[in-house]
Amino acid sequence: MFPRRIGIAAALVVFLGAAFSELHAATPEDAPPASREQVRTALAALAPAFTVKTRRTRAGAPGTIENVIARFAPGKFHPVEDGRLPPPRPSLACPVEMAPVADRFCVDRYEGSLFERTIDGSMQAHPHYEIPEAGHVYIARSLPGVIPQAYISGAQAAAACEAAGKRLCQPVEWRAACGGSQGYAFPYGATRKPGACHDRGAAPMLVFHAEEMKRGWFLTELNDPRLNQLDDTVGKTGSFPACVSDYGIYDMVGNLHEWTADPNGTFQGGYWLDIEQHGTGCAYRTIAHGFTYHDYSTGFRCCSDGGPELVGVSSPGSGVRTSTP
Repeated sequence: MFPRRIGIAAALVVFLGAAFSELHAATPEDAPPASREQVRTALAALAPAFTVKTRRTRAGAPGTIENVIARFAPGKFHPVEDGRLPPPRPSLACPVEMAPVADRFCVDRYEGSLFERTIDGSMQAHPHYEIPEAGHVYIARSLPGVIPQAYISGAQAAAACEAAGKRLCQPVEWRAACGGSQGYAFPYGATRKPGACHDRGAAPMLVFHAEEMKRGWFLTELNDPRLNQLDDTVGKTGSFPACVSDYGIYDMVGNLHEWTADPNGTFQGGYWLDIEQHGTGCAYRTIAHGFTYHDYSTGFRCCSDGGPELVGVSSPGSGVRTSTP
């Protein structure tokens, strides 16, 4: 069976005929002590999201996000900055394209797409299958029914969110949003429902680059613009109506990996060919790549601190320039 997703390091492992174990999530007893401590830190950071009395399921029970986080630890330690949840704000209000989470922060309802601000000040949609170019001004948008942006690094995603008057979600915020108000393992509930989210589809690397797999796939192949133009690859935002949390946030499992604000490089949620290699559902995260990494599977969405003045408003911000890809 072919591997579902192979980055540079994993490609070299395949090429050398070695095992994948260190690249995948491991059971805690098989993980190093630093990785186990990382899991405990992540659980502590998440706990304040579910202090409300309306939660019906005990924290850590089967089917909860705490349970699936605790079941896996990185087989090889890599630092992660989970961040902290903002304090509750009963008056929190979010732009119409964002959803409030636990009265603490706002999250884009849909995976991000990009608009470019041109020299004359006009806005034009950036093709979802093209790498954002250095020196161009891109602004994040959260829109239903569009193909979201892939081929984007964490640094570029952070710049696009900032240009929209938002920010990348902290890893702990992303997980709190994914699990919904009940803190489930999946956006829609406690157990996986295959096909509810975009968790299967065509393997474009095997269509366009099967021959190169023999020596390993590198950034050139992994950023081929043809990959996400193939049928049955990345789907339109919101096109899997069951893949939604009770906060009204879509596609947090599958479709595209989503960058978070960890400067060490963390993207979460899996993509259409892998929602299990590095954890389960809302606990899925990849930590093996730096913040400037990008390929055909990497996307993003934004968060914001919200505020009463934002009700019904979607401000494009003033724009910033991207970092070098």
